[in-house]
Amino acid sequence: MIWIMLKVKLVIFDIAGTIIEDNGEVIDAFCAALGKNGLPATEAELKEFKGASKREVITRFVERLWGKNAGNEVLISQTYQDFRADLESRFSNGRVKPILGAGDTFAWLKAHNILFGTTTGFFRSVTDLILSSVGWQNMLAANVCSDDVRYGRPAPFMIFHAMEATGIDDVREVLNVGDTPLDIQAGHRAGVLGSIGVLTGIHKEDRLRREQPTHLIESVADMPSLIEAHYS
Repeated sequence: MIWIMLKVKLVIFDIAGTIIEDNGEVIDAFCAALGKNGLPATEAELKEFKGASKREVITRFVERLWGKNAGNEVLISQTYQDFRADLESRFSNGRVKPILGAGDTFAWLKAHNILFGTTTGFFRSVTDLILSSVGWQNMLAANVCSDDVRYGRPAPFMIFHAMEATGIDDVREVLNVGDTPLDIQAGHRAGVLGSIGVLTGIHKEDRLRREQPTHLIESVADMPSLIEAHYS
């Protein structure tokens, strides 16, 4: 067997829409929580914030209606709590389904001594719920959520946090993979070797191509062949 030398030491995956199926849970939970608290928002607007810190998204809609002032905090906190409760309910009771081929890609990365982890705009409790539901909580070298950094996507801080957790100090050895414009933007801002888009989320190919991903693939199942073809 010919052993291929790979440039990649760490692959970072988004969660919803990238390694687990996205059936609209996040958008639906946002619509319910925002509507309950008198905060107008359209599904099209919310789609553009897919992948961002959920509390930051709520803060944007509160400030759009009421401006920036100290009195917003009660409304932000209440809306965020309503969102959290709704989202956790939607992901409970075995409703989490992996993207087809995600487990095989993880096995391939492990066999090739490539570390892998996740970043997400989810908060910690729902992140742990999702990962434990599919049995992945103990196989990740890094598991970073929006609670762990000051600013979520498109800021690159979750990527850097994952690198720090895994001991990778060179962005030229890192691939970032996600299904949203914000995932691709965060990868570009981090300066990683590849900021890769996948087509298993709610965004269509034309929307993701506007962010100029390094590569755009059908799903994470295609990652092994992509790495061998372009990062060896």
